[in-house]
Amino acid sequence: MPPLSGVLETVLYVEDLAGAEGFYVGVLGFRKLSGEPGRSLFLRAGGSVLLLFRAESTERPGPLPPHGSRGPGHVCFQVPARAYDGWRIYLPSRGVPVLQEQDWPAGGRSFYFHDPDGNLLEIADRDLWPK
Repeated sequence: MPPLSGVLETVLYVEDLAGAEGFYVGVLGFRKLSGEPGRSLFLRAGGSVLLLFRAESTERPGPLPPHGSRGPGHVCFQVPARAYDGWRIYLPSRGVPVLQEQDWPAGGRSFYFHDPDGNLLEIADRDLWPK
């Protein structure tokens, strides 16, 4: 079969795009690429792109096939190991509680927190999966 290079973009669904922009740009430091008012927000997260959509607007037929999800999603962001503790301290200082921290059996650690829409986010200090 032809090879895949990786995951180019990931989607989370949110209700409040302005609040999401404030969180992902203002707190997490992602770069806003573009978006459509009331429908979407496209963000650069390191080498990847995070798409935030309002599900009610993407579930209807449009220029792309309908898609959507209800309920919280999950994304894990990788940071350099040397930056992990800084993130662990920084987020609570910005009013974002850490829900749980995890040491993984094969090495590495991560912690979990929520975005304003209840999506479960994770920061890991390395790739946690076998190659």
